[in-house]
Amino acid sequence: MRKFIKEKGVVMPLDRANVDTDFIIPKQFLKSIKRSGFGVNLFDEQRYLDKGEPDSDNSQRPLNPDFVLNQPRYQNAAILLTRDNFGCGSSREHAPWALDDYGFRAILAPSFADIFFNNCFKNGLLPIVLDRALIAGLFEEVTANAGYQLEIDLQEQSIVKPDGTSINFEVDEFCRHSLMNGLDDIGLTLEDAAAIQAFETQWRGQAPWYFTTPENS
Repeated sequence: MRKFIKEKGVVMPLDRANVDTDFIIPKQFLKSIKRSGFGVNLFDEQRYLDKGEPDSDNSQRPLNPDFVLNQPRYQNAAILLTRDNFGCGSSREHAPWALDDYGFRAILAPSFADIFFNNCFKNGLLPIVLDRALIAGLFEEVTANAGYQLEIDLQEQSIVKPDGTSINFEVDEFCRHSLMNGLDDIGLTLEDAAAIQAFETQWRGQAPWYFTTPENS
């Protein structure tokens, strides 16, 4: 999992509440569990003018010029700005996979669906909850200024705006530690690899019959 310490990038405004995980990555793309390759189908039903299918050549598909992701000023955006209850609906982990694979590193919203929120931390994305008034102000600034960028510092738990002013945000300390060190659930377990190995060695000595199979008995 990629570490998140400090990121600066263009902000893309998705002015829509209750964005569900099917909107983020439609159900027909859930066949793979590789965690990669989903970025081209992020927001597929709004991003393209035709219906997307798995393994299709997305480079040949007609783009929807009215969808914000396709507007030139938001190309290569790394920070997503959106409204209430982002990531609701099904618990598909493909949603944060698609956002990460596209290139987003952080999401700013007044609220998130719980399962999506937790899945973000396990996949290298930083979801940040901000007051609705702050979100509304950011929407105004982003739409009024092409190339608008924010710098997010997870160490300091701050968001620095182009004028130098900063916004503080809260984040669970365990989630913060995991993101800053690039640790998903497997990585966190491997931090205790030596202790696990020592326990298994001790257990083999105390209960050798537990490890005996018919083939080697």
